[in-house]
Amino acid sequence: MIARVITVRVKNESLEEFKTATIANHTGSLKEPGIYRFDVLQNDADPQEFVLYEIYESEEATLTHKETMHYNKWKQSIEPMLAEPRKSTSFTIIAPAPEYY
Repeated sequence: MIARVITVRVKNESLEEFKTATIANHTGSLKEPGIYRFDVLQNDADPQEFVLYEIYESEEATLTHKETMHYNKWKQSIEPMLAEPRKSTSFTIIAPAPEYY
């Protein structure tokens, strides 16, 4: 089990467009085998900051995700909306146990 936390800083004028594109990616991602969570969060104190919290069954599932049409469409469409490059951090899930998912 792998958790990925992606932090994204979006230009103020692109907030709604980013949300729309990211919700489409979220919807497609949850249909993929091997993805257990794909949460999209917006910082209350700093609306330009978003966090994507993703839980994958395996490293293979993360790689398969990056080959999907919805992910690549999202990645390409959001690039001009970014105020700075995306930051991705991987975590090993300690709890809950894999049986939870």
